[in-house]
Amino acid sequence: MKTRLKEIPNAKIKYYKNSIIGLWTPTILILLAVLFTEITFQEIGFALPTVNTEPFGPVITYIILVIGLLYFLSILFMIIGYHASAAFKEKLAQTLKKEQQKMAFSAILPTTKKEKRLWNFVSLTAGITEEIIYRGFLIFAFSYLFPNLSIGAVIFLASLLFGLAHTYQGASGVIRTMAIGVFFSLLYVSLGSILPLIVFHFLIDYVGKLGD
Repeated sequence: MKTRLKEIPNAKIKYYKNSIIGLWTPTILILLAVLFTEITFQEIGFALPTVNTEPFGPVITYIILVIGLLYFLSILFMIIGYHASAAFKEKLAQTLKKEQQKMAFSAILPTTKKEKRLWNFVSLTAGITEEIIYRGFLIFAFSYLFPNLSIGAVIFLASLLFGLAHTYQGASGVIRTMAIGVFFSLLYVSLGSILPLIVFHFLIDYVGKLGD
């Protein structure tokens, strides 16, 4: 990307647009499969969230939900604080910039106003499509195709593919993304819905542009 930017000034814009198309294409195919087969939207996570303690037991389930809630609130706190307080904005921006400089994929993060506006759509696209693909559909597909697999194995396989889809972030990024995938999958199984995860996912990606 650094090389392309020297040759093509709007290389990031093209990359963002291709990313949006690349994510929506399999998502639309999945939705069409639901419409024209016996698969239901509820089976791929389109349902109101309800606490389901059966897969992991009540103690582990509520620990997962509490951690998820705290993580969600911390993301909201960063976003609100960034926009509400100049001092908080400056401190958070400096922290995020230091973190981003260490990231293997820092070159693709938005810097111009146009890039930041389009990044919002990339974040929204990722929040919707990746939750449909890697949580809703893949967990259903692995469970359906391999009924003897434990829920832990299903979560591992879906999260592994989620991590490998982010190889552009380098080895550490794949591991980090896979870990997030495992946690999101635990939340999904505990809630039976991808709807809160879509919001959660969008906010995490949205934070990525705040430091610029």
